[in-house]
Amino acid sequence: MSQKQNMNSMGIMGTILQSIPAEAEVTRIEYEGPRIALYTKRPEFLLTNNYIISELVNTVKKRVTIRTEKSIRKPESEAKEIIMNYLPKEVEISNIFFDSALGDLIIEVKKPQLLTPEAGFNLVELTHKTGWKVKVKRAAPINSTSIQSVYNAIKTAPEAREKFYRETGERIFRSRLSSDVEVSLLTLGAFGEVGRSSFLIQTKESKVLIDCGINPGAKNPWDAYPRLDWADIDLEDIDCVVISHAHLDHHGFLPVLYKYGYDGPVFCSEPTLPLMTLLQTDYVKVSSMEGSKALYDLRDVREVIRHCITLNYGLVTDISPDMKLVLNNAGHILGSSTVHLHIGDGDHNILYTGDFKFGKTRLLESAVKDYPRVETLITESTYGAKEDIMPSREEVELSFVNTINGTLSEGGKVLIPVPAVGRAQEIMLVLDEYMRLGKLIEAPIFVEGMISEATAIHVAYPEYLSHELRAKIISGDSNPFFTEYFINIEHPNNREEALQDKPAIIMATSGMLEGGPVLEYFEEIAPLEKNKIVFVSYQIPGTLGRRILDGAKQVSIMGDNGKIKIVDIKCKVEKIEGFSGHSDYNQIIKFVSRLRPKLQRVIAGHGEKKKTENVVNSISRIFKIPTIQPSVQEAIKLY
Repeated sequence: MSQKQNMNSMGIMGTILQSIPAEAEVTRIEYEGPRIALYTKRPEFLLTNNYIISELVNTVKKRVTIRTEKSIRKPESEAKEIIMNYLPKEVEISNIFFDSALGDLIIEVKKPQLLTPEAGFNLVELTHKTGWKVKVKRAAPINSTSIQSVYNAIKTAPEAREKFYRETGERIFRSRLSSDVEVSLLTLGAFGEVGRSSFLIQTKESKVLIDCGINPGAKNPWDAYPRLDWADIDLEDIDCVVISHAHLDHHGFLPVLYKYGYDGPVFCSEPTLPLMTLLQTDYVKVSSMEGSKALYDLRDVREVIRHCITLNYGLVTDISPDMKLVLNNAGHILGSSTVHLHIGDGDHNILYTGDFKFGKTRLLESAVKDYPRVETLITESTYGAKEDIMPSREEVELSFVNTINGTLSEGGKVLIPVPAVGRAQEIMLVLDEYMRLGKLIEAPIFVEGMISEATAIHVAYPEYLSHELRAKIISGDSNPFFTEYFINIEHPNNREEALQDKPAIIMATSGMLEGGPVLEYFEEIAPLEKNKIVFVSYQIPGTLGRRILDGAKQVSIMGDNGKIKIVDIKCKVEKIEGFSGHSDYNQIIKFVSRLRPKLQRVIAGHGEKKKTENVVNSISRIFKIPTIQPSVQEAIKLY
């Protein structure tokens, strides 16, 4: 066993104590999940002399954070008054939140660009004045109920969260039992299919669950949820869950784990947490409205929030005694991440693409391609057929605009079913620009409330968006999400305006017509020939959207009264390829070609069997790399 492996927690703590100057007045050192927290009565000393922490991190090879000792924290009311007097009114404070478990004081302001050293703003000084570690975040132009839900859940359980962080840290930094490294993959969902993404990475020391989704198109429970039963997984043995992004087919089963006893951490990117909260809360709400039995309730969603540890892109984080995690931009939706796992002392490295887009869009930058080492690549293959090559974005947008113009000019309505997160915002950017340029016939664009809520979260995290969009949002002069073209429908009673006999564009969830407000619009729009349904996202086999796209002329839907309704489809139906947040065949192949050094193995999943098979055959033939397409319920030895 190496000296590095043998460095137990006492050794780490001792090294830290010897390295911290007495002037820092560090009162205690504690685990805080994947970090080591230094509690100090003089945070301004360590924040000003930040080289001390940098040198410490280089020595112990662990993440170290500064926390303020509870005794120096001003009462919340007093600290709030200090903030209100310190910050200029022009920044427009929208929320002040105290996280007593961590000692963080989060200030949300609408104009953070005004808080500069030149204007007299000093974060260290403000931390010193309040005794809380101050963070400033951008507030959305409209209040985000999901972000507020996150704050509320955190606020109500500070003692439980302190205990959770401490116990998580003890588990992560426990001594390794063996220097031998064995790595295996257990496929639990989304292999040979799309939906219920989930797999387990298992070593002698750890069990890490990657994604935990549902399949909305499945008819049987055993096809709808991850096969944790097959893997005989005891929830207490799972070290952590890593969520790649906030679509239900990747996290929709997560609250069920907490419902049945899981008490460990969830790692994800910062924007993924409020987006997950939005979609999980909506699932509970829709299940209640439809009279169906939900898999979980809001109490379980709150447990997910309290156990989430959010990470910035590019940050190396210990998640178990023998595993480190790095999340990077996947280019799929806001906060979507590729998952890089570094196992042992560099013995094996796994890269999971999640859903990824290896190409720039209006909304996001292209997926990151640079990784220090990757031996095993696990890639999606949603658009893995050779005929799935996407046209150029200019062609896609012109085709989209032309098909809408054709319907609007004939007095019809265009219904665009969209996932609330990702495609909705991409489509909004296109509609806004083309209407502003006069290339799209002016008509009201009705947007359902859930889309607006997701959009507010996008605006709250501009650093995760494309460079051009980020600049527009930060400048505050031309936010394309909140222009006069968009009419937000906040309540079902307001849908009458959108359904009046006038040309209009309607964007509503869900993107596959599997429940949600889109069904009310669909019921009214589908029977009229002058109208059109335009699909802009992937339709999972078995969903209502896929059946309509495949040519169904009559379908049944569940009405508000619980009775089945028959809907005749006489309107035009069109699918616009190219707006997808997934990589097409060419982009998948190009991504594999850019990874250095050469891969040892590729595993393809998240695709219909024929598409996955094409990706596997192509990668094997072009790059001479062993490539496989497992099914669900397979165990694969990686190292």
